[in-house]
Amino acid sequence: MKVVMIRHFQTPGNLERRYVGRTDEPLLEGEGLIRMAEEKRNRIQTLGKPDCVIASPMKRCIQTANLLFPGEKLLLCAKMRECDFGLFEGKNYEELKDLPAYQEWLDSRGTIPFPEGESHEAFKARCVEGFAEMAAELVEKRCETAAMVVHGGTIMAVLSRFDRGDSEFYNWQAENGGGYVISLDEAAWGRGQKEFREIERL
Repeated sequence: MKVVMIRHFQTPGNLERRYVGRTDEPLLEGEGLIRMAEEKRNRIQTLGKPDCVIASPMKRCIQTANLLFPGEKLLLCAKMRECDFGLFEGKNYEELKDLPAYQEWLDSRGTIPFPEGESHEAFKARCVEGFAEMAAELVEKRCETAAMVVHGGTIMAVLSRFDRGDSEFYNWQAENGGGYVISLDEAAWGRGQKEFREIERL
């Protein structure tokens, strides 16, 4: 089974390099969005029409999914939404750099929880659990190809967990509209051997 994991298209917050997690902002509209949607849609079509399209319930993911897979019914997975950045939510580096809590978080290399938000480990565990639940459903439905329109953090959490190698979270960054094509063995997955056979950049 192939699973195409796609990061949503750009939002105003992404453009301004803000921490956009629980904020349910829409996509940044314009000619660039239309052009990118067409380009990505053509690329994804070469992989075959997905039997199932899964998305985070956030507006930016639903809108992206509707642009890439018009008319397809979406299966929403709340566990695969982006991290809650707590006090940092909606702000960028310039607005946070003088905040002691932000400096403390930077000094920890992102290992301590976001103040009033999620911890890195809790976020990763939630995303991995959500992916596993969706994968089980895809296997049960005997899907050959599926698509997941989610967040950059979600992709990093899932791939760093199920990659065969000893990969780091930040090794799997994806630009807006980018992502990865994952192959997994349904029979092995069903037996509890939960790992990806192949991963290639979209």
